[in-house]
Amino acid sequence: MGEDRRLVAVVALAQGMAAAHTPRESWRAAAFGACRALSGGFAALSVWERDLGQLRVLVNVGDRAADEEEFPEAEAYPVHQFPEITEFLHERWVSGGEPNAWVETAEGAARGRPGYCHQRVAALRRRGRGSCVVAPIVLHGRAWGELYVARSSGTPVFDRADADFATVLAAVVAAGLAQTERLEEARRLAFTDALTGLANRRAVDVRLEEAVEQHRVRGVVVSLVVCDLNGLKRVNDTRGHAVGDRLLERFGSVLSLCGAMLPGALAARLGGDEFCLLTAGPGADEVVKVADELCRRAGELELGEGVACGVASTGDPIGPVRTARRLFRLADAAQYRAKAVRAARPVVAGRAGPDDPVVRLADQPPRERPAAERRSFRGRP
Repeated sequence: MGEDRRLVAVVALAQGMAAAHTPRESWRAAAFGACRALSGGFAALSVWERDLGQLRVLVNVGDRAADEEEFPEAEAYPVHQFPEITEFLHERWVSGGEPNAWVETAEGAARGRPGYCHQRVAALRRRGRGSCVVAPIVLHGRAWGELYVARSSGTPVFDRADADFATVLAAVVAAGLAQTERLEEARRLAFTDALTGLANRRAVDVRLEEAVEQHRVRGVVVSLVVCDLNGLKRVNDTRGHAVGDRLLERFGSVLSLCGAMLPGALAARLGGDEFCLLTAGPGADEVVKVADELCRRAGELELGEGVACGVASTGDPIGPVRTARRLFRLADAAQYRAKAVRAARPVVAGRAGPDDPVVRLADQPPRERPAAERRSFRGRP
């Protein structure tokens, strides 16, 4: 490959990783980009898991064998099976050597001791591949994993120039992975409540829109549990905000625990003393049962005074739910009702008969509500 073509390949690899929106997309772009750049037929990206002493495959692309999934759940290999990794990690690299790539062939190692890297040689033969190039990836000054590109039998084997180019590609991949990590961290911070570690209001808005769309298209049951933590102001006023924060954290843990009882539930802090659980799929009765357990556990918290809990579910007779806004208003109205009557259990929209006061309150225009209700009940955008 000429220098110009290699430069184009490097740029394409970098651009592909930069355009990725998720770690999986980034891994796939890295493997595909390297595979094309090296005229390979197959490529994989793997990470070294130090705590488990194994090399775990993140993605396989190209001409995959029957046992090679694109995003494998459990394809991992003990590091001790690959002597060259041990040499690189514990001898050459830590003593100042560069993370250079190397070539292996189905006929045996291109260089090194007899039998060296026999696992890779056996894998090449088993999968009908003639050669591979392996490039260590170093991220943040530490050995992160490896880039692996193979060619099928009957095609030209990789040479030293290919290995040198693979070393360059691994450095580009490392830069792309670092960018992906930064973006993921920024995304995590943007959708996470700093105090409790739960999702925040922004995350709820995004997920609720998606869930209501699933309900409109496929009839998926969507439920929202809105909770107001009682007694927080008293705790803040009498024992200080640090103790109040501890109460919020403890209730957040209770909410997370109860949310785990519902597959795929999102536990979130909306702000202040307000929290919610959002589900798409579980039935309304199942959600109400968990909300009841949440109220019970919240009532046992040492510092607080329980919660006011409202539930709205498309699985109950609440009328058509075409927007996320309406479901949020229904859950908020149910929570307001629970607080007004000091209910120890959840108030559920739509379960008080054809003239349900919660549904009526949620669907009233703001100007028709009493002043006290306009102050306490917020129609959420």
